[in-house]
Amino acid sequence: MPGDTLDLTRLRIALTAFFALDGFIFAGWVVRIPAIKEQTHASAGDLGLALLGVSAGAVVTMTLIGRLCRRYGSHPVTVVCAVLLSLSVSLPPLTHSAPALGAVLLLFGAAYGGINVAFNSAAVDLVAALRRPIMPTFHAAFSLGGMIGAGLGGLVAGALSPTRHLLGLSLIGLLVTAVAGRTLLRQEPPAPAHRHPSSPGEADRAAPRRGGGRGLVVIFGLIALCTAYGEGAMADWGTLHLQQDLAASSGVAAAGYSCFALAMTVGRATGTTLLERIGRARTVIAGGTVATAGMLLGSLAPSVWAALLGFAVTGLGLANLFPVAVERAGSLTGPSGVAVASTLGYGGMLLGPPAIGFMADWLSLPTALTSVAALAALAAVIGVATRRTLGG
Repeated sequence: MPGDTLDLTRLRIALTAFFALDGFIFAGWVVRIPAIKEQTHASAGDLGLALLGVSAGAVVTMTLIGRLCRRYGSHPVTVVCAVLLSLSVSLPPLTHSAPALGAVLLLFGAAYGGINVAFNSAAVDLVAALRRPIMPTFHAAFSLGGMIGAGLGGLVAGALSPTRHLLGLSLIGLLVTAVAGRTLLRQEPPAPAHRHPSSPGEADRAAPRRGGGRGLVVIFGLIALCTAYGEGAMADWGTLHLQQDLAASSGVAAAGYSCFALAMTVGRATGTTLLERIGRARTVIAGGTVATAGMLLGSLAPSVWAALLGFAVTGLGLANLFPVAVERAGSLTGPSGVAVASTLGYGGMLLGPPAIGFMADWLSLPTALTSVAALAALAAVIGVATRRTLGG
């Protein structure tokens, strides 16, 4: 038993490293997009089409990766995708046209989407073996890695060319993969701890495994979509709202997304404690409700500081919805469930920014941002409707 516990602890550390690495590499790429745009002489429209390569590669790959995880195991697939992600992030600076950039971003997006399905599948197995709701801690590592990657990228942007910066990310990625990947390759995914249901309610919640699981997976995927929609909208439009509608300085406006991201990281870091105390269903219901209130404040508040508070509250509310949705989808149908929920979630992140833009043209940006609140409220409603299946 002590040996098994040590193996699970090592596995948890290794998976945490991969989650953090994913966020670190992706954020490092994002902060160099302006320099890559200048290098390729791409117009805004051409760059937008090239950036769709990331999205297309991710969405197309996710379902395939779910099948590969079922056939070969989530651990080796995670390692292979990490290698591809680390190598492909060094390619954009080598391109000199928008079509070439789009082609390499298709590969980068495929690796990014693939590793997200693979390590979430591995995390679902570990959560089941430990019988503790630790999924939010992995996503906290992703968020923290993203914050470090973005911060480091901002610091070195003036000193290093995109080629050297992204090559450095590639080398760091390969090094982390070599160290953490050894643990994954040496260990089989842990088997869930077998035990009898402790209550009739728990037996009811186990029933969907035997039937109706796929429909529930889609429903949980909608929770992921609602959350990721908010993340995408905040990343692309939060700063503009503070500058354009509330006359914030560029420095204060830039803090808008930082408040949101930091609050989300803190929320995920404390998510395990929250889930253990109130359960998954109450976490989703409370999180959706809090995010609704926070985004209404953030989008409609007449002052900058009230809006910043609203953004932070929104981040806290949304923090644990995606991890819970992916974990429950994976527990129902395995890697295919993770793939479906991740695809819907990623689709929400893609849908958010353009949807906000269209609504802002028709109405106004503050009004358009209330759609984030509406979808957070929908996630809370889904939590109420699926309370027995979610648990708690």
